[in-house]
Amino acid sequence: MELTELYARSVDLAAEVVDTVRPEHLELATPCGDWTLRRLMGHIVGQHQGFAAAARGAGPDLALWADAPIDDDPPGAFRRTADDLKAAFVEAEVADRKLWLPEIRDGGPFPLHMAVGFQLVDTLVHGWDVAAALGSPSGIAAAVDGDPVLAEALLTVSELVPAGPGNRGPERAFRERRPQGDAYGSFDRALALLGRDPAWTPQN
Repeated sequence: MELTELYARSVDLAAEVVDTVRPEHLELATPCGDWTLRRLMGHIVGQHQGFAAAARGAGPDLALWADAPIDDDPPGAFRRTADDLKAAFVEAEVADRKLWLPEIRDGGPFPLHMAVGFQLVDTLVHGWDVAAALGSPSGIAAAVDGDPVLAEALLTVSELVPAGPGNRGPERAFRERRPQGDAYGSFDRALALLGRDPAWTPQN
């Protein structure tokens, strides 16, 4: 299965979670440091817009990656921008275009398959972040664990995320790797690789 197809599958799973977000949920705590769910949703939508711009040939302009304002329809904002990004990835594939990703390492350019892999991980992990904030993180994890090809792609890219001290920390996208429990499934192992606590709850 093509990586772009796996990415589309990751969007479908995350969208099922985001569809349950209501305006009254937006001030909930999330696993992302001190981010509220509103801030997390703004980041997710902003990343969709940034990746789409890069896929259509934009250069290293960080303004294109700014967090998006979130109104009372988070599911609509997620789906609209995710659908646009899926279309942009297809356009980049046809054009054989590399992508400038100014938030990653030196900015690029990156081959399309790497950019899609980065976004696949972000989509699934942030989908879990949203689910955890809502108190129901097990569904998306079980869905990925039940799809061996998608689970393998998630783990493969998660293992490639640099783990050196200059790349991890409270102000970085990911924290230090956590021990991977023997009983963990593939999704929880990926979370641990990225510094997430698979047992996170709002009370942690």
